[in-house]
Amino acid sequence: MAAAISLAFTLFLTPVFLRLFRKWGWGQVIRTPEAIENPSHEAKRGTPTMGGVIFILGTMVGYFTATYVGGGTPALSALLVLWLMVGFGAVGFIDDYMKVHSQRSLGLSGWRKIIGQLVVIIPFGIVALNFPNSFDQTPASGSISLFRDIPWLNLFAFAAILGWVLYLLWIAIIGVATSNSVNLTDGLDGLAAGAGVIVVGAYSLIAFWQFKQSCVGEGVEKAAFSGCYEVRDPFSLAIIAASVASSLIGFLWWNAPKAKVFMGDVGSMAIGGVITAMAILTRTELLLFIIAGVFVMASGSVILQRGYFKITRGKRLFLMSPFHHHLEMRGWSEVTIVVRMWIIAGLLAVSAVGLFYVEWLTRVD
Repeated sequence: MAAAISLAFTLFLTPVFLRLFRKWGWGQVIRTPEAIENPSHEAKRGTPTMGGVIFILGTMVGYFTATYVGGGTPALSALLVLWLMVGFGAVGFIDDYMKVHSQRSLGLSGWRKIIGQLVVIIPFGIVALNFPNSFDQTPASGSISLFRDIPWLNLFAFAAILGWVLYLLWIAIIGVATSNSVNLTDGLDGLAAGAGVIVVGAYSLIAFWQFKQSCVGEGVEKAAFSGCYEVRDPFSLAIIAASVASSLIGFLWWNAPKAKVFMGDVGSMAIGGVITAMAILTRTELLLFIIAGVFVMASGSVILQRGYFKITRGKRLFLMSPFHHHLEMRGWSEVTIVVRMWIIAGLLAVSAVGLFYVEWLTRVD
């Protein structure tokens, strides 16, 4: 129900929002002609932007409506996902609004974005390690995780104060890196939205599997069995991830080439927030590098480009970074790049889910 409502919201109500965006003057700002190495996207100037607001609202409407109609109450873990989605989205909204208001492609500076993201993720981290349920489970844990918590990578192994510093630093790195990686990927019509559907959808499958193999259930603690997961509220995590993915599918209808609306930083950072929260709360933080590998490629290509430029004193590794713009400069069509990047995203996500399942098989055997 949550997924269906979120899908219907963005699929059918996006045109209504677009009329409002045009009325408010929320049109895309394109980088100035002085940036001669940027592929010509002049035709996209004025396209309604900040469309991330649409799928953020669609996700919230779908999740809360389905939860209350179903007679339930929102789970803390799901609320934490929404917190990061809305909080990171708010930072992106400020950045977008500054660009639209000034009609320049410069919004918040890099450090101001990071400070805004830290203001959002630090309360997330504090709440996620408190408020245990009746089974003494908190939404997050103090250990670094791959398929589940890695015991010898417990950040609180030495001292509580140092543990909190290391833990907050660790999740801050994940949040800032992930949200900015999604933001870098959002350079072609439908690229970030389509990849976001795949990545968040994969996390929904992982959370649902953790629900089916949970160490606790239905008010009584199950006998612990090999391979069970200590994740709190896994079913709610699966529902909220499904709502986000469905909302993105409906948005993608209007965002696919040639886009009628762009998600803006408000959308790309919101997607980054969701992926960050799902990785932390499903205890699959290191697996994030594979499951969201298509976003890692974008940020990785920028890092390689800058590093190579400095080492070689002016030479470039790519014609332009992120990598999808390099392909565009090589003459690839926008649609070809977007579809092939979706395929790569799918292959990486399926590989990550497959590894997750294989790890479970090794434990039950």
